[in-house]
Amino acid sequence: MAIVTIGIDLAKNCFAVHGVGPSGKPELIRPEVRRGKLLELIANLPPCLIGMEACSGAHYWAREFEKFGHTVKLMAPKFVAPYRMGGKQGKNDAADAAAICEAVARPNMRFVPVKTEDQHGQLFVHRARQAYVDERTALINRIRGLLSELGIVMPLSANTVRKEACKHLEDLPGWCNTVIGDLLSDLSKLDERIAEYDHHIARMAKEDDRARQLMKLGGVGPTTASAIVATIGNGKGLDFKCGRQFSAWVGLTPSQHSSGGKAKLGRITKAGDSYLRSLLIQGARSMLLRAKGKDDSLSRWVVQLQERRGYWRAAVALAAKNARMCWVMLQRGEAFQMPR
Repeated sequence: MAIVTIGIDLAKNCFAVHGVGPSGKPELIRPEVRRGKLLELIANLPPCLIGMEACSGAHYWAREFEKFGHTVKLMAPKFVAPYRMGGKQGKNDAADAAAICEAVARPNMRFVPVKTEDQHGQLFVHRARQAYVDERTALINRIRGLLSELGIVMPLSANTVRKEACKHLEDLPGWCNTVIGDLLSDLSKLDERIAEYDHHIARMAKEDDRARQLMKLGGVGPTTASAIVATIGNGKGLDFKCGRQFSAWVGLTPSQHSSGGKAKLGRITKAGDSYLRSLLIQGARSMLLRAKGKDDSLSRWVVQLQERRGYWRAAVALAAKNARMCWVMLQRGEAFQMPR
């Protein structure tokens, strides 16, 4: 059985496999493969190109398949959908596997970098920390909402909510005192847990040579540096051919609506990893605040851009430029020269 390309539709327990030969004709069609039989099936096949959608468990399966000598490519689901023959009406696991098999062989297809176990471990820390931050924000808003029922209205500042809630705690009647006290106790525990995870991230960035190199850039701290390294590794290979592709992958480039020779650029695409994009924009905002007191070329450029186009456009443009410099720095390593 000569198979050159395989498409696998991932699931929890039942997978669909579609393989084609050199002529493009289907040679292997398995609409239902149990989870325990998938590795055995792939291990018995000669080395070939395997395509999968980038979803839960995709990176694990990619690492396992690569052990058998296969070349594994991951794609965003939205890039696979146009190759489904039945469109929305004919969607099923077998049709999805056939579409994946067709899409992975396209020369201009864009792929998702396969992450290592170490990268996944670092991303676990980032995801857990962000979840705690979201939980803390929700808890603060809950405290503000409950106190507003008693006529105690507080601003959006988190530190102000902590101080004012503690001041009014003794004056709260009955069960109100109990509830607000418990919420403040939970808030204190979340602050401690987030500080602990900040320490973990700082340690990860300190121990990684690539992250330490990235932190030399303005607006890139331990959290952003370790998140970039954990997401794209060294950025080499066919994942990104240039820094602009990485910037576009993060979603910091404008969307195009061009036709008839007229170029129309809209807002940023907001594609890719929203967490990584928010970190880059936050770092750019901090750089923008300090740029007015500096005389280097980058600071002068972003200040002039802010005067012409406004604060937010300048911040996003600076974040895109930082993303491109991060990719180049990962590519060149010590050979990268900081802009004057």
